[in-house]
Amino acid sequence: MDATDRVSPAGAGTAGTAGAAGTAGAQPVDADPAGAVPAEDVPAEAVPVGAGRRGRVMGLALACHPGPALAVTALGCALALGSGLGGPRSALVTAAVLTGQLSVGWCNDAYDARRDADAGRRGKPAADGTVEARAVWAAAAIALALCVPLSLVCGALAGAVHLAAVAAAWLYNLRLKATALSWLPYVAGFGALPAAVALSLPGGPWPRWWTVTAGALLGFAAHLADTLPDIAADRAAGIRGLPHRLGARGTRLLLPAPLLGATAVLAFGPPGPPDAGGAAALVLAGAVALAGPALGRRWRKAALAGAVAVAAVDLALLLARGVAGS
Repeated sequence: MDATDRVSPAGAGTAGTAGAAGTAGAQPVDADPAGAVPAEDVPAEAVPVGAGRRGRVMGLALACHPGPALAVTALGCALALGSGLGGPRSALVTAAVLTGQLSVGWCNDAYDARRDADAGRRGKPAADGTVEARAVWAAAAIALALCVPLSLVCGALAGAVHLAAVAAAWLYNLRLKATALSWLPYVAGFGALPAAVALSLPGGPWPRWWTVTAGALLGFAAHLADTLPDIAADRAAGIRGLPHRLGARGTRLLLPAPLLGATAVLAFGPPGPPDAGGAAALVLAGAVALAGPALGRRWRKAALAGAVAVAAVDLALLLARGVAGS
């Protein structure tokens, strides 16, 4: 688990190398850019003490793709608390999800730094020099190192499922983003989240099939919605993931299908006839799923906002039905 802030599958990138990313836009140490003021001519009081360090810390915070990272972490926390894990174990699950998301976001920005610099993309700290790409790579490695024990302490199988989702997200960043399989890490990551939460429960009960299926469909929708506003720019950069191959129109037409599918699975998947809550959720999700892409020409993030709204409806439906059981 873009969007300059990409929703992470568990988050995105394909061009450039770590070394190249670290040197994007660098000048020789002894270069004297035109119009530059010699350092000795700058009054000491003009440069606040610690300003550079604060800038780097802020750049590192922004490079992790904080929006998607916090959204997926909040989803994992809500699932953990709603499933009855209890405070301490829910905190462990939340910490595992958060560190995984941080590692994916930092990996994305570090790997894409050179390409983002060449494209002149704004809001990319590793590309604009706010923070060095190698520092972002180091943060990604530390977060990943923390994610491994935090995941496994939730249970061997639960940890393995979550770590597989994080690995898929890293694979998206490093390879799959520019291929026709760009959707696969999103499907794996979002489908693994309810599975990992269920397996973290005492006794490790198997997750309910409809929760995993709904999560996977939401992941597919998230990929489409997240990429839609940037299809033209990504194509210019040589990225040819599934949404880029479909084009903006094809992606916009396809997007409502997985959104409605996820809600339908949650409404009709559990045994017995669907209740009024499921029917209402399906109607609401249908309206939002269709409105988001339709409003995309007026607001570039409308499709993504619609997908998030449907995900919120589905989360409420999922929590009402539970994540584990038969």
